[in-house]
Amino acid sequence: MLRRIVVKIGSSSLTSPEGGLHREAIDFFSAELAALKAENYQILLVTSGAVAAGFREIGYTERPKLLHEKQASAAVGQALLMQNYREALTVHGVSAAQVLLTRSDFQNRKRMGNASMTLEELLGRGILPIINENDTVSLDELKFGDNDTLSALVANLIKADQLVILTDMDGLYTKDPRIDPNARRIDQVQEINDDIYRIAGGAGSSVGTGGMRSKIDAAKIAARGGVPVFVGKITQSGQLTQILKGQGQGTYFEANDTALPRKKQWLGFLSIPIGTLTVDGGAEEALLHGGRSLLPVGVREATGHFQAGDVVEVINADGEILGRGIVNYDAEQMQEIIGLPSSEVVKKMNSVHRLEVIHRDEWISLKA
Repeated sequence: MLRRIVVKIGSSSLTSPEGGLHREAIDFFSAELAALKAENYQILLVTSGAVAAGFREIGYTERPKLLHEKQASAAVGQALLMQNYREALTVHGVSAAQVLLTRSDFQNRKRMGNASMTLEELLGRGILPIINENDTVSLDELKFGDNDTLSALVANLIKADQLVILTDMDGLYTKDPRIDPNARRIDQVQEINDDIYRIAGGAGSSVGTGGMRSKIDAAKIAARGGVPVFVGKITQSGQLTQILKGQGQGTYFEANDTALPRKKQWLGFLSIPIGTLTVDGGAEEALLHGGRSLLPVGVREATGHFQAGDVVEVINADGEILGRGIVNYDAEQMQEIIGLPSSEVVKKMNSVHRLEVIHRDEWISLKA
């Protein structure tokens, strides 16, 4: 049976220090991807590098910071990026297709389904999809921020067997190995918790936008979708195959035993919360550990102009994000029933189609 692998390559691995495309790097990675296809793997490539490839070509002396400058650079750079990949892959008899996505494509469940069908058709035809964010039209507030998140969402979308995130660091370290010689690489992560985030560090190179923290975020999304993740680097031929055998230079993140259904993946990682509910300790315990719904009696405060059916964020008294859910009451209704026991809610609201503020089937926990 064919195994599906999503490979993500960051800007720092594809570009020269001056900012242009490093053709030798693209040739190297293309050969590695072609070798996997020759072993009957189904491969999807999520690639960065469009802005980095294009800003020198368009005439900027350094990577642009303004949105319209980055979009113009991406418009030039995406064509260069795809041209180079196609030329490099054709040498190995591999056909490639360009797929440009935005966060809006994942937020709209119908468009997400269309993207899934397109990718399935390409894979079924033996084509290697090359996926990138559509930087030319993406708005700052709706951007993925980096392609690490995009790669995790794609991996979950097509139910990949593994996500491989290639970068210029060989995995997650206890400290920054470029500074501290006592830093130790963490070869295996069973659970992504607060300790893992504390040692994730900040941004990486000046060429890319995703540091190790964004890769942890991506690993968390993929793992909750049932997809194991590798974060590391390759420098020699055959090392991509070694990664899939568990012998890679980097960190392996285990997947959750039970994959989230697609609806809950959307709710947790793609939806946009309209408001916020603050809950007490009892409600926090019920939501996180009791498998219970959120009732009005556990709500202490409601903010935002949400309507029944909108997504809201749920926090505790300390401001920690507990999760997200689909709310069953308008904001105005919530103000009338905050903190009330169920019997009082029934009397006050006259007719209540659903007593729960958030039903457990429309809730996802996001707390580590």
